[in-house]
Amino acid sequence: MIERIQFMTHKGKQVILIDLSNSSASEVERVVRQIPEFVTTRPLASVLILSDFTGASFDGDAMQVIKETAVFDKPYIKKSAFVGSASFPQEFSESLVSFSRREFPTFKNREEALAWLVKD
Repeated sequence: MIERIQFMTHKGKQVILIDLSNSSASEVERVVRQIPEFVTTRPLASVLILSDFTGASFDGDAMQVIKETAVFDKPYIKKSAFVGSASFPQEFSESLVSFSRREFPTFKNREEALAWLVKD
């Protein structure tokens, strides 16, 4: 599952790509549980994350892990962007923002998300 979490460089800035595309709910849960290992090694308020949920499946456990990870990682995150999150149930999207006290802008594709992430 670690191959689904990658560091990449876009316009000179490092971005962590969380590729959850076409994952089952159990794969989503396993990958999201690994995110803190990558994020917490970075300075506070420095991490740019792009999460691609295109075609992913979710269940209650996967959604709970996403929420918990979003809270745990919050101090390290500078900006985060979602692609493919249209498959999230509406209640979950609202719950995620409320629970984590973070915003998760959504984009049509990775290119748009990357452009927004690296823009300062």
